[in-house]
Amino acid sequence: MPAHTFQFSKPLTGTIRVPGDKSISHRALMFASLALGESTIEGLLEGEDVLATAAAMRQLGAQIERGNDGTWRVYGAGVGSLLEPKRALDMGNSGTSTRLLMGLLASNGFSATFTGDASLSGRPMNRVIEPLSQMGASFEASAGGTLPLMLRGALPAVPITYRLPVASAQVKSAVLLAGLNTPGITRVIEPVATRDHTERMLTGFGATVEIGEEDGERLISIHGEADLKPQHVEVPGDPSSAAFFMVAALIVPGSDITIENVGMNATRAGIVHALRQMGGSIEELNTREVGGEPVADLRVRHSALEGADIDPAMAPSMIDEFPVLFVAAVLAKGTTRTHGLEELRVKESDRISVMAKALTLAGARVEEEEDGLTIHGTGGEPLAGTPENAAVETRLDHRIAMSMAVAGLASRDGVSIDDTAPIATSFPTFLGLLETAAQA
Repeated sequence: MPAHTFQFSKPLTGTIRVPGDKSISHRALMFASLALGESTIEGLLEGEDVLATAAAMRQLGAQIERGNDGTWRVYGAGVGSLLEPKRALDMGNSGTSTRLLMGLLASNGFSATFTGDASLSGRPMNRVIEPLSQMGASFEASAGGTLPLMLRGALPAVPITYRLPVASAQVKSAVLLAGLNTPGITRVIEPVATRDHTERMLTGFGATVEIGEEDGERLISIHGEADLKPQHVEVPGDPSSAAFFMVAALIVPGSDITIENVGMNATRAGIVHALRQMGGSIEELNTREVGGEPVADLRVRHSALEGADIDPAMAPSMIDEFPVLFVAAVLAKGTTRTHGLEELRVKESDRISVMAKALTLAGARVEEEEDGLTIHGTGGEPLAGTPENAAVETRLDHRIAMSMAVAGLASRDGVSIDDTAPIATSFPTFLGLLETAAQA
């Protein structure tokens, strides 16, 4: 397991480009596999999670090839054309792949088994199993509703109206994807808006998706037995990946970097608003729309950050960015309070508890609450760093590893993390980009 120590950094400067958005990359491969004909995808994130989706779609009958120029070509045979996989679908570490594919297969007339790594096999799938069971699919899951799991699809499945009990783009997407091959109209009621890549991209591929309001809540309807048309997809840069460089530039004195081609979808850009609320200088340049998604280049400069109370209503639009926001809060002046983050306890790790321990080990003053962290900032003074012969436990969680790497850039003695290998699941070029920005 490759341990690594991240040290106080020179200013981060120059222009960088982060890999493609993970959420959009997963969906591009799935929807292209369901369209009738050849689709092309540029800017696909080539991390392990997305490659798990590509491998699964190949097992289900799609032809997927990567060209030498980095463009992916996908040949689909249409909605309802998927084939029963001959062996278990190995999802690796990817919760998104698992939950979305469970939805996709719930309305196909065959069985499939899902497996995953140790981390994924501990994550609950009941929140997806429940609505998909209402649509007619049946499941045999391991204890606690976890993987390994066997799904038997229903053909035809039954359209439902499902009100999300918890804000989750993955559950919403699973139900909508099950609705693709279900006669009639499948509806999802969303009390709190979550990332809307599924709705945007399905519309782009030619599905009939209607978005309205009912009693002040968002109502998304999809017309079944859809006929998807092949598309050319350009994947914008992942705001979750850009967040690590935003925070690094804000906390390392003298930094001034531009991050090109970042997706600025309002359901994902909460981290930008939160960092600006704390006094961060983040400027949007060259704003534009690519494939139905808003995109901008972000210029980020070192800033004197102030502690803030982060509105829990922002959580769905930045749920994956809280670990690195905690790092920004540690270097801010005053106290930052976060609440409404129960979802973080069932991610790749319990991110509230694991980050509290990690930041404390690196010299921060942190109080763990049931649904968030209270962080007392240093006012810009560097963290002490991890003690000699001690390393942060990343718990196989890529976002913990990258967040604590960023913390190391603003520490006196460096921050050691026990394993950098998980970073490859979402951001294989992270370490190289960090080095490039510090030497520009």
